[in-house]
Amino acid sequence: MEFLRRAYARLADLVQELAKFGIIGAIAFVVDTGGFNLIMYGLHQGTLTSKVAATSIAATLSYLGNRYWTFRHREQSGLAREYFLFFLLNAVGLLIGLLCIGFVQYTLKLTDPLSLNIANLFGIGLGTLFRFWSYKKWVFLAVAEVTAEVPKELPGETTRVL
Repeated sequence: MEFLRRAYARLADLVQELAKFGIIGAIAFVVDTGGFNLIMYGLHQGTLTSKVAATSIAATLSYLGNRYWTFRHREQSGLAREYFLFFLLNAVGLLIGLLCIGFVQYTLKLTDPLSLNIANLFGIGLGTLFRFWSYKKWVFLAVAEVTAEVPKELPGETTRVL
């Protein structure tokens, strides 16, 4: 019975994290997609330059939302470490998006707005799958359970009771 309770609790936690990650992702998606089109067509910048700029802005907003809302219950392993890993993994996600856009633009020779936006959406989808997995694994770490192997306090420490 304990196994079922723990499995249910883990599933409930995962669903909650996915929902929050999805909301933050939806906001970042609007910023990324809107920024991509605004920079490319409004400011007349190159396709890949537009993608890098839009994703950089969206990634910053995403970091703040995920750190302070989605994964706030997870261990905080240091802002510098998290920030570095977050943006490193976002760079991999960005590379996935750039490869999708570059393939459509330079290999398939499709440069119309619909084709480029479909490639952008496909790249965002693949990058999102990668980012969710990698954030949980390397950036926003799970809180270590208190067990005999991982004690609540170090040997020799005493807990103060007021």
